[in-house]
Amino acid sequence: MAVMLLAGCAAHARSSAVRFTNLTPGAPVAIDATLVRPAGGGPFPAVVQLHGCAGLEPQSFRWARWLAERGYVSVVVDSYGPRGVKGDCRTGPDEPPITARFDDAMGALRYLQAQPFVRGDRVAAIGWSQGGVYAMAAINGASLERARQRGVELPAVGFAAAIAFYPGGCRSLIEEQVIRPLRVLIGGADDWTPAATCQRMVAAMAARGADASIVVYPGAYHYFDVEGQDLTVLADVENELKPGGFGATVSYQAAAAADGQRQVEAFLAKHLSP
Repeated sequence: MAVMLLAGCAAHARSSAVRFTNLTPGAPVAIDATLVRPAGGGPFPAVVQLHGCAGLEPQSFRWARWLAERGYVSVVVDSYGPRGVKGDCRTGPDEPPITARFDDAMGALRYLQAQPFVRGDRVAAIGWSQGGVYAMAAINGASLERARQRGVELPAVGFAAAIAFYPGGCRSLIEEQVIRPLRVLIGGADDWTPAATCQRMVAAMAARGADASIVVYPGAYHYFDVEGQDLTVLADVENELKPGGFGATVSYQAAAAADGQRQVEAFLAKHLSP
C-alpha cells in the first residue's frame, strides 16, 4: 500500500518498510512501520504517525507523502498488524493493553533518534482519533511519569511537540498537563470524540500554563481530513455517546482538511525548525 501511494513522488520522497522494538518493559514487541523520508541527506526533523482504531489506512500514507514533500521524515507506525488486531473499533480479546501504543510511540521515537538523517531533538507525534490520545500522552507529564514508574526506559530527549486530530481521551487528560506544545484539530459536529470535551481539556491545560491550543471546524465530522470519505454513519463502531453504544458520523470536509494542513505546516515549522 505504501509503495503504491508513494509512486510518482520518488523525486520528493523515499519509502521503505522498517521494524523497531517498542519500549514495553520485560516484553518488548517488534513493531512494523513504514519510513518515508525526503530526498537528500538531512538531517531532517521528523514525525511519528499514530493511526486510529481502524488501523492503517490510505490516508496515513497520504499524510506521510505530504510531510516528506515539506522536509519531514515520517514513521507510519502499525500498532495492529504485529498484534493481529482487527481494527474494527470494537472492544475484543485482540485489544492490546492500554499502555501498548504509548510504548510503540516511544519505540518509534528512539528508532528515529538513531537515524543519522534525523534531527533527534526535533521529532513530533501526530495521531488521529485513538492515535490522537497517544500523541497527547507522549508529551503529557503524568503519562510520562506513569511510564517511568512501570519501568519504561524513555528516550533522554522526548517528543518536541504533538498534534492530535479529533482525539479520543480528552476527558482523561483534563486534570493533567502537557509539557510540550500541543495543537488539537477537531470537527464541531464530531459525535464520536466531541469537540467540547477537548476544548475543556485544552482550556484547563492552558490555564495552568501549558502551550496547548485547539482549532474547531464548525459543521465538520470525524475523519474530516480523510480524502474521499462520504458522509455516512459507521453503525458498527463502539461509541459510548450513542444510544446502544454504537455508531459514529464521518465525512471528509474539504475546507477543514485544507486548513488542517495549513495548521500542521505552521505548527511544525514553529516547533521543529532549528
